[in-house]
Amino acid sequence: MNKITLTRSEIESLWADNLEQDTSKPYVKLALEANKFAVLPMDNAKEVLLVSSQRISPVPNMSNYILGLINQRSHIFWVVDLPYMLGMQPIARNQQSYHLAIVRSNNIPLGLVVTEVQGVIHLSHEEIQSPVGTVSPRLVPYLKGCSLQKDQLFLVLDAEAIVNSPILSSES
Repeated sequence: MNKITLTRSEIESLWADNLEQDTSKPYVKLALEANKFAVLPMDNAKEVLLVSSQRISPVPNMSNYILGLINQRSHIFWVVDLPYMLGMQPIARNQQSYHLAIVRSNNIPLGLVVTEVQGVIHLSHEEIQSPVGTVSPRLVPYLKGCSLQKDQLFLVLDAEAIVNSPILSSES
């Protein structure tokens, strides 16, 4: 049997080459409803937290998708009900606290209320497929794609499309 001997620099070089081949990227896993999940690229997720419902100030005459405004770290921004915006059941308005993912696109922050923030998963570009024909046409404008992982469909959110959504500015 032949024995292969490598120097430390050769091992480090092989390890670095292996890292470059790993094209997976981290995503925050968000529960929208029971057994309905979305993922948000970590590049767009600035913060995730549990906030008291009292910290969200309702604003009259706004779209039903908008819960109100929040002041977080001296920045004031809108908070929206993401599942409701995507055509699912709205988050109950009588909760004491909300799971909030803060996204930023083109320097515009937006708070996304979800059922639960469930951690981080990694997806490669190859694992993300077109959402057309897989999900409701209403969802497609807000997605970069979808990914099937262990018999579970993940909606890959497009933060820019959500932040710039015309339904957030229109009255309901």
